[in-house]
Amino acid sequence: MQISRERGLYYGWVVVGVTVVALLVSAGIRAAPGVLIVPLEQDLGWSRTLIATAVSVGLLLFGFAGPLAGWLVDRWGPRVVMLGGLGLMVASMVASALMRAPWQMMLFWGAVSGLATGLVGAVMGTAVANRWFYAQRGLVLGIFGAATSAGQLIFLPAIVGIVAQIGWRGASYVLAAVAAALIPLVALLMRDSPADVGALPLGLTHPPTAPASRPSALAVMGTALRSPTFWLLASTFFICGATSNGLIGTHLVPHAVDHGIAQATAAGALALMGTMNFVGTLASGWLTDRYDPRVLLACYYGFRGISLLLLPFVHDPLGLAVFAVLFGLDYIATVPPTSALVADTFGRANAGTVFGWVFCAHQIGAALAAWLGGVARDLTGDYGVAFLAAGVLAITATGLSLGIRRAPVAATPAPGD
Repeated sequence: MQISRERGLYYGWVVVGVTVVALLVSAGIRAAPGVLIVPLEQDLGWSRTLIATAVSVGLLLFGFAGPLAGWLVDRWGPRVVMLGGLGLMVASMVASALMRAPWQMMLFWGAVSGLATGLVGAVMGTAVANRWFYAQRGLVLGIFGAATSAGQLIFLPAIVGIVAQIGWRGASYVLAAVAAALIPLVALLMRDSPADVGALPLGLTHPPTAPASRPSALAVMGTALRSPTFWLLASTFFICGATSNGLIGTHLVPHAVDHGIAQATAAGALALMGTMNFVGTLASGWLTDRYDPRVLLACYYGFRGISLLLLPFVHDPLGLAVFAVLFGLDYIATVPPTSALVADTFGRANAGTVFGWVFCAHQIGAALAAWLGGVARDLTGDYGVAFLAAGVLAITATGLSLGIRRAPVAATPAPGD
């Protein structure tokens, strides 16, 4: 293989740009249910628990798409997986615009949408960062996390405005069109690895040494499952999902509306949260390159827990804005240190596979919290109990984070590999 030594723009930054746009669109579509719950409830007369169950299905499939995405990326590369995910997004949004029965909501608005956005999610970002960057990896992971925040920042207020003008069905068609418009860009510019353009991963002067025998995904996960580090990472990320996009991403706007805050104002608070998350996640990526990721995780979860314990007492726009600022700073700031710990512990070549399952734990937590949040609200008439329980969980994750070991774990090839 001829390695290019030409100076100029490193093509990995082009790949980062394409991935950022794809993550932004995926995050916007994934976050849409948070501002569509009330319009669906009003238009179709379905209960909060029923709609929250569909959201939960979507979050769960979003999580199980993580291991699938990791496996597909390791075998076929990010480009094919990204194109497939975008195509499924288009199909799910068009089908969602036509739904008239609860089973259709569960299938199209829930399962298919969750699978589609999961293929173009955090696992994709982790795989791209570890393929293209040895230097500045934490920064790139932070940029990808910030892209997810930007998706929320851009899409949620826009969706509220579109729903007000042409209804939630029209908003679904608009989301489908946005995903469709991105497909040609990915097909034209996305590349799977530095070798495709005759380059090296940024920060290396020689091609990385390939192992004599690369272990299979089964062998990699067999080793991971025997490691306490994997279970600590999965447990903390489970709590991350439950306390972020599971509970807050799904139920913050309905909580605000329950207390007389206009939906547009509540969506604006989510956008403000996205702005602060953009800043927090970029800063987290920078910090991950310089400090112990375990300490960073402990700080993030502790700060999140305190924010959640205060949320039941927030019943006015000013308090909601303050919460959005505080919570937004570490909404997904946990991703860069968690991704780095996965890669450093189980190997960069295995990061997609292992992080896929860690991310799956994140979305199982998110799905349970989305569903239980709806149940708690229907049973008690309020989200207070759910928010307090989430605060305690987040503080628990602080202690779990400090128990993570940082020693590399080598996968043993399975028999016959």
